[in-house]
Amino acid sequence: MDLTSLVIFGGALLVAAASPGPGIAAIVARVLGRGTEGAFAFTAGVALGDVVWLTLAVLGLSAIAQSFEGVFLAIKYAGAAYLLYLAWRLWTAPADVQDLRADPTDAHALRLFLGGLAVTMGNPKVMVFYLALLPSLIEVARVSWIGWLELSAVTLAVLTLVFGGYILLAVRTRALFTSPRAMRLVNRGSGAVMASAAVAIASR
Repeated sequence: MDLTSLVIFGGALLVAAASPGPGIAAIVARVLGRGTEGAFAFTAGVALGDVVWLTLAVLGLSAIAQSFEGVFLAIKYAGAAYLLYLAWRLWTAPADVQDLRADPTDAHALRLFLGGLAVTMGNPKVMVFYLALLPSLIEVARVSWIGWLELSAVTLAVLTLVFGGYILLAVRTRALFTSPRAMRLVNRGSGAVMASAAVAIASR
């Protein structure tokens, strides 16, 4: 692909990804409530979901995606249910300020990865960007497999930048809370944000 198309795509994706949505809310809430352990697996799942939607758009499978509406609806509710589970874990977590690492019982990498993937696959904001807006940004019918690799690389680079920034902000914010009462408020606030993200996904 030509550089201009990649820059246009990257810029549009940066704006779309940086605007807070259910995926960002879930990532930030998890880091605030559980620290960085497990954050990579969850965030990797969220990012891979973008690549899946990008692939569907490039292959011109928007119509097929719509024909499998029931499947994506199930994925959407599965993602929302997983976020509600994480919200409950955060809300009921002990207010431990001695160890800011994640609870190892809640950090199974594969489970977190699949949860993040389900969140993105069921997120209407991501679907609209790739299936509806992407064709207006680039000529998807003329994208070769090399072009797809380039777009995928740009996607992952942009999401790494955006998600990394939000994670860093969440880590620094979490470090400010040094009392059990403050950590309890952080856990419950994070749980509420996570539950809100679940509702946002399920209701659209």
